[in-house]
Amino acid sequence: MCGRFGTPFTPSELATALEAEWRCPEPELPRFNIAPTQHAPVLLRHHGARVLDVFRWGLIPYWAKDGSIGNKLINARAETVVEKPAYRSAFARRRCLVPAGGFFEWQRAGKVKVPHWIHPAGGGPLTFAGLWETWRPTPDAEPVQSFTILTTTPSGDVASLHDRMPVIVAPADREGWLDPETPAAELAALLRPAPDGLLRAFAVSTAVNRPAYDGPDLITPAVV
Repeated sequence: MCGRFGTPFTPSELATALEAEWRCPEPELPRFNIAPTQHAPVLLRHHGARVLDVFRWGLIPYWAKDGSIGNKLINARAETVVEKPAYRSAFARRRCLVPAGGFFEWQRAGKVKVPHWIHPAGGGPLTFAGLWETWRPTPDAEPVQSFTILTTTPSGDVASLHDRMPVIVAPADREGWLDPETPAAELAALLRPAPDGLLRAFAVSTAVNRPAYDGPDLITPAVV
């Protein structure tokens, strides 16, 4: 799964790297410890152009009676996303990309779990495959826009840390993922582990265990 990630870029850096414009007020970035139920940037295709917005992490299906279901839907397994009622409509019509500088996973070492920051060896933002939804608790209520991150089996860079990883969409494939007209077979081909060698990992401070803590020291090697 992917339970924490960071977006350590300014709004202008993110917009430039992803060739997009913000369609909402620019959020407070960088962020180093984004946790479920918090808000984070997403990349969308709107009227043929790339736009950045800010949605809540934890997908709330449009048909949900209770928004708390989103707390459990932070990730969607790529292998079953077409079949699951919570995701299949969004997979067909509402795909997004979730920009990140990396993500965190925990490795057990004796009685403790050691967090690791997993990030691109070459720097720059990654884009995770995501789905988004608009939900209203009542017909006249303000909409809640939310997203989930798709996961797949791990690449060789991640396998020693966890048995799942986010689906990372390469720059050349971003338009295909966002385009509502892309055939299902082409989309399925993108739901694969990242190529070996793309990512690096190192142990970081256990301060990341606290969702309220959000500092740049979380993505620097832990002092041992």
